[in-house]
Amino acid sequence: MTYQIELLEPRAKKLLDDLAEMDLIRIQASPAPSEAFRQLLAKLREQNVGNDILEDITQEVEQVRAKRYAPKHSAQSNP
Repeated sequence: MTYQIELLEPRAKKLLDDLAEMDLIRIQASPAPSEAFRQLLAKLREQNVGNDILEDITQEVEQVRAKRYAPKHSAQSNP
């Protein structure tokens, strides 16, 4: 079971350290949320997924626009 806690009282750190020394709990440092986010961004950039997806989306949008704005010969008649 894993819990994330925030120490509001500095003396609580000593209590946790004592519990860890008795092998009742294990304390592991975790990266700050901003650091974890940076690591995720770096991983995604390494995979170069963003450029491929953007190109696919752009191509799909252009196809839909071409269909939508194509002249409609049978539906519209000129007066």
